[in-house]
Amino acid sequence: MLFKKLFQDQASSLSYSTSLQQLKKSNDFISFEHKVGRHSVYISYIRSLINPDILHRDILPYISEVTLKNLESIKAAIPIENKLIPTNVNEISTKLLSGFIMIHLTNKPKEVLLVQAELKQSRQVDIPQIEFSVVGPKEAFIESIDTNIHLIRKRIPSVKLKITDLTVGKISKTKIAVVYIEEIANKENVNTIIQRINEIEFDQIIDSSYITQIISDNHNSPFPQLLDTERPDRAAAVLAEGKIIVIVDGSPHVLIGPTTLVEFFSAFEDYFLNPHIASIFRLIRLFSVGFSLLITPIYVAVLTHHFELIPVDLMNTLVTSRAQVPLPPLLEAIFLELTIELLREAGARLPTKVGQTIGIVGGIVIGTASVEAGLTSNVLLIIVALAALGSFTTPIYQMGNTIRLVRFPFLIFAHAWGLVGIVICFMFLLTHLIRLTSLGRPFLEPLYPPRLSDLKDAFIRMPFTFQSKRPLAVQSKNRYRFRTDKAKKNKDIDE
Repeated sequence: MLFKKLFQDQASSLSYSTSLQQLKKSNDFISFEHKVGRHSVYISYIRSLINPDILHRDILPYISEVTLKNLESIKAAIPIENKLIPTNVNEISTKLLSGFIMIHLTNKPKEVLLVQAELKQSRQVDIPQIEFSVVGPKEAFIESIDTNIHLIRKRIPSVKLKITDLTVGKISKTKIAVVYIEEIANKENVNTIIQRINEIEFDQIIDSSYITQIISDNHNSPFPQLLDTERPDRAAAVLAEGKIIVIVDGSPHVLIGPTTLVEFFSAFEDYFLNPHIASIFRLIRLFSVGFSLLITPIYVAVLTHHFELIPVDLMNTLVTSRAQVPLPPLLEAIFLELTIELLREAGARLPTKVGQTIGIVGGIVIGTASVEAGLTSNVLLIIVALAALGSFTTPIYQMGNTIRLVRFPFLIFAHAWGLVGIVICFMFLLTHLIRLTSLGRPFLEPLYPPRLSDLKDAFIRMPFTFQSKRPLAVQSKNRYRFRTDKAKKNKDIDE
């Protein structure tokens, strides 16, 4: 046993010496001797990771005022909260790479004191860029995990709000926070998401999108199974429903789970509007997505297989518009759809002002030129443009991308079998959605399984007084937001 312990100590010392030597090869690793009277203290750190103001204001002056007998006396003198004397030497290099300063009393230290002096640089809290709303709060998450947790804590000042810290990525060592309300969130959901994150084997995690791709239930599905948001108010609201959010350091978007399909078509601004107006906007949004998905395939199906369904007056218009078009409806539609996608990608990748100009001018020029050249009909040009506008109504960007992708299989099925092909493709899509889950919960809820109580906030938004229960999809511990039987109706003073 003594030999085994001695071997372990030697191995740890060797590992520590090797890792320290590796750090010393980097030009931003600083190590110097600080003299206090007749004694000296040695300080080492990585220059690019620490705040020099903390070193010169909160560490060196206080070291100079104590007798350098041991590390405990130095630790007690430094007025910084996060400091430790590690027992595991392998922890030293990890802490140095996290923005800690190493203090030791000899040139070849056996014991060191680690003091946090991390340099924190982040942009200011700004307005949402993707989920912008006219009414409601104008704050958005940023890349700092501590700031993002603060934005949530500010909205939920409860002792029941729990945060579990995790670290993922062999190289990146990315900090991740799993946030939930203990008395509401289902423990099985919490354990599922923590287990999946802990089991991630990947060298670097740069953004929250990495997490959602790795821990999703179905990796082959084009549909996102975790909802991401940049709005702290939305994150706080879903926590109160019993859901869990995942915050990734370095990402301005947080993940929400479990989620359902209808949530991707609900803008959080709906809750700031009158329920009747919000319901109309939500229905318009759902209709726009359905229109974007089906209108072009229906055009191809009718012109290819079911032209007898077209009224005579409309037939004359279509014949006139397609008189000079040499392409079949399928190739004509794919040509315009790919043109729209090229313009969209070009506008997104170019600088803002140039991108806006390319999107507007390019669309007008290419559309007009393609009609005049006889490559496409003006009727289909209008249909494809309206379908593109319909896809833009999706509040969540990832779902908008999915709608853009799913349109192409519908086009192929429509060309092959007409309206029957569209029905077949829709059945495949519906089967896939029925089988899809989010953290093990049904993705198509409340349609499947049918849950009438959850329809109060699905396709329409009922008033808050009708939403006394939390959604069944998350299986929360406490189902009730408030008890309707205990709620009292207060009379006005003049009644």
